[in-house]
Amino acid sequence: MDDDAGVPAAVRLVRDFVNTFEPQIDDETLTSPDRLRDWFAGRDLVARDAHLGPADLDVAVTVREGLRAVLLGHAGHHADPTALDRLNQALAGAPVALLFTDDGQRLVAAGGAPLHQALAGLVDAIRVCGEDGTWPRLKVCARDTCRWAYYDASRNQARRWCSMAGCGNYVKMKRAYAVRTGRTPHGGPTA
Repeated sequence: MDDDAGVPAAVRLVRDFVNTFEPQIDDETLTSPDRLRDWFAGRDLVARDAHLGPADLDVAVTVREGLRAVLLGHAGHHADPTALDRLNQALAGAPVALLFTDDGQRLVAAGGAPLHQALAGLVDAIRVCGEDGTWPRLKVCARDTCRWAYYDASRNQARRWCSMAGCGNYVKMKRAYAVRTGRTPHGGPTA
């Protein structure tokens, strides 16, 4: 939904992970442990022959939806505290360690479980986003039926929708209709 040319790689990884589920059309990419493995392997976060099970899929979905809640906070909304608690609990079960190399440092899995390796890669991407200042620019769409993750490259970081042509236009037209008819966007009278 947006131009990837200006989106840093770490942002793209987190954004694309959150977008493995598209709430607006109820489209789930991570439908099985094998699909989860393939998604992570396609981004070099696990080996192509790694074994992931149903519990790994549950944890990954918990992390994804927790990240969606965090990004909703970046967009100026209140994040669901339950989703944040579940995110923190899931990440606590996948410890990471700081690895120093000759070209810098990165976070890696403290254990050898494939899911832990993948989550360490996601957490490291978040670390990179925090260091380069792009983390607050990663948001989810303000349209409550959408919640698609996007990178806000606007100068003032005030973008609210995944796309102005789609969700932004829909919300603005709904508001305009409410003003013209004296109704709130949810069908009740205006105050």
